[in-house]
Amino acid sequence: MMGIMITSLPLLQGQGAYLPPEKPRLVIGIVVEQLRYDHVEKFRDRFGENGIRKLINEGASFKNAYFEYMLTQSAPGHATIATGTEPAYHGIPSENWYVPLKDELVYCTKDAQVYPVGGSFESGLHSPVNLEATTFSDELRMSTNKLSKVFSIGPRESSAILSGGHAANGAYWFDNTTGTWMSSNYYVDSLPVWVNDFNAMNHAETYLNSTWSLFKPAEMYADCLPDSNRFEAGFNTVNYFPYDLKKMRQKEAGGTKNGFSLVRETPFINSITTGLVIKLLEHEQLGRDDVTDYLSICYPATDNIGHRFGPSSVEMGDAILRLDDEIARLLTYINDNIGKRNVLIYFTSAHGVAEIPAVLESYRIPSGYFRPMQAVQLLRSYMNALYGEGDWVKGYSERQVFLNRTLIEDARLSLDDVQKKVARFLVQFSGVTAAYPYSAFEADDFGGGNMRRIMNNFNPLRSGDVIITLNPGWVEKEGDYVASHNSPYECDSHVPLVWYGWAINRTTISRRVNMTDIAATLSSLCKTPFPNACTGEPMTELFR
Repeated sequence: MMGIMITSLPLLQGQGAYLPPEKPRLVIGIVVEQLRYDHVEKFRDRFGENGIRKLINEGASFKNAYFEYMLTQSAPGHATIATGTEPAYHGIPSENWYVPLKDELVYCTKDAQVYPVGGSFESGLHSPVNLEATTFSDELRMSTNKLSKVFSIGPRESSAILSGGHAANGAYWFDNTTGTWMSSNYYVDSLPVWVNDFNAMNHAETYLNSTWSLFKPAEMYADCLPDSNRFEAGFNTVNYFPYDLKKMRQKEAGGTKNGFSLVRETPFINSITTGLVIKLLEHEQLGRDDVTDYLSICYPATDNIGHRFGPSSVEMGDAILRLDDEIARLLTYINDNIGKRNVLIYFTSAHGVAEIPAVLESYRIPSGYFRPMQAVQLLRSYMNALYGEGDWVKGYSERQVFLNRTLIEDARLSLDDVQKKVARFLVQFSGVTAAYPYSAFEADDFGGGNMRRIMNNFNPLRSGDVIITLNPGWVEKEGDYVASHNSPYECDSHVPLVWYGWAINRTTISRRVNMTDIAATLSSLCKTPFPNACTGEPMTELFR
């Protein structure tokens, strides 16, 4: 009997050592820009053992996670994940919208009432002023009387701010002008010493004096498009490896020492982001006590690379394989210093991306580019002919037409009739599936499908007078970019979602889930109130 007791005690102690705490000590949200679900599946066998494959092999993978709204852009994506509700309710229906009273197009986080902390002036005029709902992290901070620490890091202002919420201790983003990380006085009065120390290392400068070469042997990219092909925009028509960033930067910046925006067009912005995250974890001591902390991380490199080269390019493949290496670097630090059982991680994407139309055409699949500026120019001519000379159209942004409502009112025209005429005109353009006037969404009396997804995007004060949808395979032409997103279709709305760490068991779930469910799930697991506009539901598979 004593022998049994002696041999069983170490076993019981070993089991006890791996019991997770009642709540995770740290929640980390990893949100990648422009990563489709099929991208993860495509490269899964080429990932290393300690990165994304580790998340999937040891975590809970949801195979059918979708954004259920039309305008699949970065800002609405981050806000939806954070608040657990659709853009119609959290107030970020798109990245930009027109404000009639100010007669200007505003960016979703722009705030002239704050001032920059570090970095350049214009890059610091940002806050969550336009986010109208609480986030999971806001509720976490309130439920612990501010004992929980909340931070957010994202190279774009919107990714850091909207993911961090209203009550964050700090949100930091990358400034293209100075090549350093910065914030605004909404969060801090001065940059912490660890941020200044990190900035002093001049990581952006170092990378911009290097070369972007293939991360893996060339045969690892055999199922991508040829390295040099006619479909890609590339950098000033250069679309093949290796990329001499020093030369490219000098050409882009006209020989000056600026040109820091170029680093955001390469996978190296992800490397810089990981470095800052590890500094934050070290100095802010997240996850080191029994009060749950929260950290949001955005990896953006795949976004600009996908726009320039398309989702099937060698460049996109290389960026994804390098992303996997960054995830491995981050997980290794977390598991070694905080412990897997103490940390709950979710890994996902803010949106997907459509294939380059020319690539689809090479397979004889219907596709094309919708050129909005040409459409708007013809629309203005049409309205001048219909109503007389006037500035009837204020502008176009994010698949939305904004009309001059003051002029329409002064002319004693019916706004509803004008919107309907604009919609009927726009639907005649090639590639346009439908155009919906504002009045179509004033009464929420329809079921599912694309109308429901548009309704989920519709905000009466910020949405346009007419919203258009394009055919599958069609994308909006934006400058030099050859690929884009911003549709309700599979390529843009279906993203990976993997949970890892803490009490998460290995499993694969096939049922369809809404990305609004993430915040609801976090709230349930961490025993906090749901965000105040939350429409998502907890993912019950994680509670078994």
